[in-house]
Amino acid sequence: MGAEEEHGDMALALGDNERSEESFMDQLFDFANETKHDGPIIKRRSLCTRCRRPLSVCWCPYLPHERLEIKTSIYILQHPFEESRCLKTAPMLCNGLKEGTCHVYKGKRFPKHKFPELMRVLQAPNTLVLYPGPGAVDISDIPKDVAYNLVLLDGTWAQAKGLYCQNHDIQLPKKVQINHQEKSKYVIRTQPTDGALSTLESGAVAISVLENRPEIVELLTRPLVALCDFQIQHGAVQHQSREYKIENGLWSKELPKSVKKRLEKQKQEKETYS
Repeated sequence: MGAEEEHGDMALALGDNERSEESFMDQLFDFANETKHDGPIIKRRSLCTRCRRPLSVCWCPYLPHERLEIKTSIYILQHPFEESRCLKTAPMLCNGLKEGTCHVYKGKRFPKHKFPELMRVLQAPNTLVLYPGPGAVDISDIPKDVAYNLVLLDGTWAQAKGLYCQNHDIQLPKKVQINHQEKSKYVIRTQPTDGALSTLESGAVAISVLENRPEIVELLTRPLVALCDFQIQHGAVQHQSREYKIENGLWSKELPKSVKKRLEKQKQEKETYS
């Protein structure tokens, strides 16, 4: 299978605390083999040519047996920092869909003169951007007799917000959100709220609604479940959301003033109606 279509700037170099696990292990390998020793040379771990993970923890066998064919076109706008994460989920979505369905644009800003094709998509009447919040329409209320372009913002929640707010053209399409009751399967990463989903999960749920094919969610998220299982077997721990930790007194970091204000407001509302 070929790789998904990719556009845009090269991913930016990151600081030490943003380096991927694979990058760290490769550096450790190089250091070990540059040091003189009498023992045998350590062999570099074999990597999957598609997911770029060690073969022993490759998630590719859990992809759909045949790439899913859908009428929706997916456009992922990926923050540069997300590209360097070894536990990113966007590749799972792209590799689970028919080639030519998923298009990835990388960068923080997407000026018209550099991304003319993307601008045509953002200005099209059948384009939707998945971005929850005020003014967003429940995607289940969208007419289903249209082939849509679905724009996904890939990165942390803060990075996704930056992409949306700093690029005026991304704000042009109709803004939609999903109403999904299940918690994220991405249990090895702390989500901001219990309802927050990864890029893969958000895309899978949105596609399943637009296509009226609920089975798509389970088919596309199998690699994510496998990834989390692999990581837990190798010492990772399951994470609760930041919302859960705060509500149960488990959050040890200083909270932003906006979060404190929101929590105080929620507390007052509960006291008013109790």
